[in-house]
Amino acid sequence: MDVGSALDNAGKLLVLLRDGRKLMGTLRSFDQFANAVLEGACERVIVGEQYCDIPLGLYVIRGENVVLIGELDTEREELPPHMIRVSETEIKRAQKVEREASELRGTMRKRMEFLDFD
Repeated sequence: MDVGSALDNAGKLLVLLRDGRKLMGTLRSFDQFANAVLEGACERVIVGEQYCDIPLGLYVIRGENVVLIGELDTEREELPPHMIRVSETEIKRAQKVEREASELRGTMRKRMEFLDFD
């Protein structure tokens, strides 16, 4: 099987990026540097038990940012049943709350360093 026919038969891929983002889409092209083009791409954002697929359309990924590429099994359920799909607005709000909580934990940790719990 050549590369062209492999691309024609390609299913949906999951691409994990260095910054932690998870992209899904159909592989349309790639090269020796792992640069890739996804068609119908979306970013899956997960916060706690909520998730949202944010549509991106045709998306070019620079190979140096790729950590992992894997094919999704379309026959299996992608997420556990307890996960709740929410809107893009709701997931962005949840991300902001999570980021602020993380920053607060970091600030508190710095304030407590003088106690030297280690």
